[in-house]
Amino acid sequence: MKQFAKEDSIVIILFEDNHLIAVNKPAGLPTQVSLDHKEALETKLKAFIKKRDKKEGNVYLHAVHRLDKEVSGVVLFAKTSKSLSRMQEHLRNGHIEKIYQAEVEGVLAKNSSRLINYLLKKPHRSVVYKQSSKDAKKAELTYKVLRQEERKALLEIKLITGRYHQIRVQLSHLGHPIIGDSKYGSSVSKSSIALKHVKVSFPHIITKERVTITL
Repeated sequence: MKQFAKEDSIVIILFEDNHLIAVNKPAGLPTQVSLDHKEALETKLKAFIKKRDKKEGNVYLHAVHRLDKEVSGVVLFAKTSKSLSRMQEHLRNGHIEKIYQAEVEGVLAKNSSRLINYLLKKPHRSVVYKQSSKDAKKAELTYKVLRQEERKALLEIKLITGRYHQIRVQLSHLGHPIIGDSKYGSSVSKSSIALKHVKVSFPHIITKERVTITL
């Protein structure tokens, strides 16, 4: 695997062709630049590609999806505007499968389940709302317990929808906040949370063959 340095850590390139590039984002690094974050994975990856490929002009790169700053794992970027458009179409049509793993507090009552809630986005967080409305959007995921210990469990999570902070708020609402996620009720406060995007699968935009990228 290819690597590039990100100050105090190494970012791993998991997949790359002429259209897409996937990397393993470390926790603590935002996916994209924002008003709150001047440095991000996207800008660092652009600088790496520019230097590696000896490009004179600007490097086109845009995140197909984002991970929260506190979350680690697979992030997929489009290398052309056409690639981005086609991948966004895949997202809208539900053709991209995303699998996460999370360590949560407590003992789960069920070994597997489907969670359906309605989430209302507020500044820097989401809240569970009573019902669907023009503002509260349906959020759906499935989980299964991979390992249960006395006071914590490791879950595999499949996203059905992609709402803001969805996994974090839905698991918290269930009574099992992600370890380290004090924003959503964890008793442990850390700069990173025990949530990782471990697998993404999609039809390639050119060949149509299924591409699966895992950690």
